[in-house]
Amino acid sequence: MNQKEINELRRRFRADRSSISRIYGCFVNTNREIVAHLDTSLGVTKQEETEIYLGRLKKCLSGGMGRNLIDISFSTAQVVDSAEHRLLMRLRDSACQDDRARDELYGRIISALQMEQSNYVILLAADAYDVPYRGSDDVEQADAAAEVFRYFVCAVCPVKEASADLRFFYDVNEFHVSSSGPTLANTALGFVFPAFDDRSANIYDALYFAQKPDDLHEEFINAVFRTEPPMSAPQQRNAFQTALSDALESECNYDVVQTVNEQLRERVEAHKESKDPEALTLSTDEVGEMLRESGVSDEHIEAFTKTVESEFGEDAALMPGNLVDRKFEIVTPNVKISMAPEYSANVELRIVNGRRFILIPADEGVTVNGISIDTHT
Repeated sequence: MNQKEINELRRRFRADRSSISRIYGCFVNTNREIVAHLDTSLGVTKQEETEIYLGRLKKCLSGGMGRNLIDISFSTAQVVDSAEHRLLMRLRDSACQDDRARDELYGRIISALQMEQSNYVILLAADAYDVPYRGSDDVEQADAAAEVFRYFVCAVCPVKEASADLRFFYDVNEFHVSSSGPTLANTALGFVFPAFDDRSANIYDALYFAQKPDDLHEEFINAVFRTEPPMSAPQQRNAFQTALSDALESECNYDVVQTVNEQLRERVEAHKESKDPEALTLSTDEVGEMLRESGVSDEHIEAFTKTVESEFGEDAALMPGNLVDRKFEIVTPNVKISMAPEYSANVELRIVNGRRFILIPADEGVTVNGISIDTHT
């Protein structure tokens, strides 16, 4: 799925736009026991409650592709005949009304999922979207539906326990100790099945969501999809940085690292400005060309390519947004220098009296422990 397709589905999660009529789910306690089942008709709930339910489900379509949102692909063998894919299809085809299928999914999740907050709620809801036909001019024709996209959403929401506090009671104009019941926190992880690719159902893919890019909950992915968990954004960055350091050896100097980071950042910014809905990716050959322009030898570029392919797979599509940090940081055994990436070109490495120094401009606006100092004396 691309960003445009994700946004199109996100607009569905309003009471006046979606065809979601029921919310199913279960409340799981610290002992991994289901203590309550949910089967709520949105037709009889208050508007505030409906909006919260839809908001929790909508969260599964939030964040950046390749970071919070991950494409999960099934093999052809899985689609043809596998227990995990049959289960998802049963839930989709029954609009989550198949109670046995719901219980089976709950069981898979509960037996595997490890949550920091032990209590959580699993939510399920199905929607049927009459996808408007879109002509060659990219203009939607609301009265002409291309197809009905039937899908369901699964969201896992931690439950925050109530805590006693002094609360103001307006009827008596006094503060008294009181606590409300447990509250449903924002969605931590979930998925949409099937994927909405080319504005059509793709039963070979699901869209997976994780609130924290550095914690994809691989155990959830394995339990529900039986697929190899993808590398998280931090894992991708660490693997890329290690490949540069190990493969380039002595050629992995400041200028090379700074140039590669700068070019990757420029690609990310240019992609944002273009508003291209497709995720930005680079091939290893494109990164190799960056290295070549930085003066790296062909021998070390080849070593880098092999290292990347061993970590990311052959014909890997690297995501620049996951490969660079949002800040540029230089660390020595005794000093740490952190700056916005766009200022990294101002840093110089020089040898002064036989010693190597890191030099940064200090013309004006310099403070030490919050105290402005004069750098001209």
